[in-house]
Amino acid sequence: MKLGYQTNTWGGVVGHPAGVTSVKDLYYLAYGSTEQAVRDISKAGYAGIELFDGNLMQYEDRPQIFENLLTEHNQKLVGVYTGANFIYRDILEDEFHKIEKVAKLASAFQAEHLVVGGGAVRASGILDSDYKALAESLNRVAELAAKYNLRPSYHPHLGTIVEKPEQLDRIMELTSIGLCPDTAHIEAGGGDPLATIKKYVNRIPYVHFKDYGSGSFLPLGEGNQNFRAMAAVLRDNHYSGWITVELDSYEDPLNGAVISRNYLREQLNLNEYQTIPTGRGE
Repeated sequence: MKLGYQTNTWGGVVGHPAGVTSVKDLYYLAYGSTEQAVRDISKAGYAGIELFDGNLMQYEDRPQIFENLLTEHNQKLVGVYTGANFIYRDILEDEFHKIEKVAKLASAFQAEHLVVGGGAVRASGILDSDYKALAESLNRVAELAAKYNLRPSYHPHLGTIVEKPEQLDRIMELTSIGLCPDTAHIEAGGGDPLATIKKYVNRIPYVHFKDYGSGSFLPLGEGNQNFRAMAAVLRDNHYSGWITVELDSYEDPLNGAVISRNYLREQLNLNEYQTIPTGRGE
């Protein structure tokens, strides 16, 4: 197993304001410094990073700067996180226009994973047909990811039509896309992250570890999550991919990353599974 960290802690989970009036520009965007995030993540002892789509697209016209940043800090671009409503036919092509731009750039930077969230909740409530529409869109995401040699996975998320356990089961039955379990979002939605990993372990190409307690997202070891058991299930099923730690916001991002890294090293003995890349592309 290899350990990565999401850069969104440096700036928080926000979005690009252009998306209010232009669906094709509706990116996730953390407002902090990606450069500082990469430096801190490397210092904390992780081998790779995951970026929001909007933060990745900031390097579209200056790719060498991003390449140099990764090389200088010995980091791998593990993946990029994107998303869409996916249920409204009239805007679907603009949503996929954005996702394809993101996938193309991520592939150019040798990323491995394309992670998507979404499935909008209508003002009038969820329609039964929304699950079919989401499933069709996720299958299309999987095809697009394959075009760019990326591994696609769906990330269940609070505030979408896939936040509860029964909702996740339903969408997993309707689509063949992989699952990226965000352990905290699963628990916050009323699910059991350990049971979810056990149930779908053969469909998991990528994992997000995030702790949860008292209604808040927390560094690993400070909440309710049984990461020891989750890691054991993954190991027993020969999982050798990335585990990316995520913490949407924290007063001291570097310290939050260090807390989680120390927990993984000391409590789960994951250090022996981590492979620090010795150069770009490994």
